[in-house]
Amino acid sequence: LDLPPRSEPLIIPWPSPGMPGGFLQFNDPETWRKFIVSLGIDERIPDVVRAKFARAQTLYLLGWVDLDLLKAGELAALIALELATMDRYGDKIPKKSRPFAALLKHMVDVDGLTDAHIPMTVRTGGTAIGFVTGDAKPSLSQRRNGMAHGDPFDGLPVGGLLELVRDLINYAYRDFIANAPAWRMQVLPD
Repeated sequence: LDLPPRSEPLIIPWPSPGMPGGFLQFNDPETWRKFIVSLGIDERIPDVVRAKFARAQTLYLLGWVDLDLLKAGELAALIALELATMDRYGDKIPKKSRPFAALLKHMVDVDGLTDAHIPMTVRTGGTAIGFVTGDAKPSLSQRRNGMAHGDPFDGLPVGGLLELVRDLINYAYRDFIANAPAWRMQVLPD
């Protein structure tokens, strides 16, 4: 996608080292593109999850042209996370009690997720666990529900959401990644 130049820089809320509530500024589309591409999930994660997450990245990329598309990208990212948690934890929770919130809470309560396992929180010194478990509001599941069922484009972008979702998906698949067959990791020549 060719992104046109902007008359002014793109400034978005995004956690920075030592500043969980920081901002990032992008002056040209190629710097923005490199940033968004750098937030990709591990290539050994199943294709269906990677495709959903790639859709979120594409919407973020197009946020260069229209900032509202970042909000659409947030919803796409949370949908990818919901699919990943259902894939990884859905069989461990009774069918009647496995909404997205329960799957996220399972990551912490049963699968052992802590802030130390989330590269973004380690990098910035922040915390994300409360937003995963629902102890902090709005939680990730509340955000997903709000965007899907009522206010998809209300408010400013959530700083670092795409990066947090990437880290959570990579965590959920960490054992899968570690045990991926060798053929899945080969880089084919051009």
